[in-house]
Amino acid sequence: MVSPLLRLSFSPSFGSGWSSKLNERPKACILQDEYHMALGRKEDTKRQGEMKGSVSMHNIPTNVSEIIQDYRLPPLVGALKASAAENAASFHFPGHNRGQAAPSSFSELIGKQPYLHDLPELPELDNLFTPEGPILEAQKQAAELFGASETWFLVGGSTCGIHAAIMATCSPGDNIILPRNCHISAISGMILSGVQPKYILPDYDADWDIPGGITPSQVEKAIEELEMKGQRAGAVLIVSPTYHGICSNVAEISKLCHSHGIPLIVDEAHGAHFGFHELLPDSALCQGADLVVQSTHKVLCSLTQSSMLHRSGDLIDSDRICRCLQMLQSSSPSYLLLASLDAARAQVSENKDIIFHNAIELAMEARSRMSKIRNVSVLDIASFPHFPAMDPLRVTIGTKQLGLSGFEADDILSKDFGVVSELVGTRSITLAFNLGTQREHVLRFISGLKHLSAISAASNCTKYSENPDHVMPFNDFSMRLSPREAFFAQKTKVGIKDSIGQICGELICPYPPGIPLLIPGEVISGGALAYMLQVRDKGVVISGASDHLLCSLLVCNV
Repeated sequence: MVSPLLRLSFSPSFGSGWSSKLNERPKACILQDEYHMALGRKEDTKRQGEMKGSVSMHNIPTNVSEIIQDYRLPPLVGALKASAAENAASFHFPGHNRGQAAPSSFSELIGKQPYLHDLPELPELDNLFTPEGPILEAQKQAAELFGASETWFLVGGSTCGIHAAIMATCSPGDNIILPRNCHISAISGMILSGVQPKYILPDYDADWDIPGGITPSQVEKAIEELEMKGQRAGAVLIVSPTYHGICSNVAEISKLCHSHGIPLIVDEAHGAHFGFHELLPDSALCQGADLVVQSTHKVLCSLTQSSMLHRSGDLIDSDRICRCLQMLQSSSPSYLLLASLDAARAQVSENKDIIFHNAIELAMEARSRMSKIRNVSVLDIASFPHFPAMDPLRVTIGTKQLGLSGFEADDILSKDFGVVSELVGTRSITLAFNLGTQREHVLRFISGLKHLSAISAASNCTKYSENPDHVMPFNDFSMRLSPREAFFAQKTKVGIKDSIGQICGELICPYPPGIPLLIPGEVISGGALAYMLQVRDKGVVISGASDHLLCSLLVCNV
């Protein structure tokens, strides 16, 4: 089914001799002498000590030479390229058959190359759940780059990584300490695992309507409160950085957790780039975290939905993580996603100390220019004095003094200037700078801000146009049932006003940012409802509600 050239499993190791391993499958699609010529040439050269970065292609058939040259590529990228290049009579999935039957409407949009490389679990491409070839090598190189003991590639996004991290550290009935502004994936992870949450109320800036991180003293208090009840946390989970780039003191929280023998999970979805420039905060792994989940696709350059899970230290059983991932990940993982993780790792490795230099300079310049525009404010760490750092590549602009909500300002910038921001809040707009950010686009955004400023000045509108009785989220929550108990409980639909005081049966979440306002098992408060309706009226998409109009809610029959 597959060319025997691809039974040569190339395991490149940069800076060391190149090696190969012969797979035992029959070699039916290639002349035996060509196969042995390829293998013999490499073995002879290796014995002569000449395989230190180049391979002699003399007298090797062209198709063999092309495959051997792939050792210069990242391991999984090279394996995928070689497999797609073979002249195979393929009788395997997927149904488009290497692009032969690609739907024209989509292939005209993206071309046929993605289809050609959309291959299944062929032997030469390795197996995600029992890796021993290019996937294993790619994950090892990622672990080395990020400073992990072990790294797993994820094709279900960081959501999958958070689920696995919770299930690998906690058993049903265990407690997990985490911030109330955690990502929705942490809530669904607790539903899957049967873990009991011990929430910490995050720091919050009411002027910006932005939540921050959590402090070491808050974590310590949560641990002590559990101990007073004769209970213990199976894990502590923190979000650092937050969507707005605010970093918690991971080093101190890590020390605190380890002094109690508790593993620390860090949702570092927005911080895969940390540690790769002197102006970037240190990574969570560098600060002692045990499990770290990174969305490699957010600021680094893998394909959307691809992420990594890193383990460090010896508090967490590696085999248990593997079992969790085998249950949670697709049994048909996309090799396009997997190879993109390998490629993103290689991209950073090539210039890891300077790769973000231009992006950071551009962000700093933009921040400086924006701060000089009338009635425009720029979020900085001074708004969150209890936290050590903020991501310089996350720039948040305040719109309050423009007399506009973030949604109104974003609508004007989008329609009139073609600006697409990362995150919009009630009083702010957040931009994500990355390796692909263009100066021309930054200047366009600044022109848009100047336009908004001019409108504001002309109308003498310098006060925020929202209801002055601003409602804060997360400030009055209480839990009656665990998320899992509430998820599986019998439910009734009631009117939105009649739901106050009852137990929420739905996971209701504005997206972005993906932070739940109402969680199954919590008592529905008037404040939470008011905030939810407020952001809905501003145009935020609310997911998770059975009634998309939010005229009613599902409550638990308890």
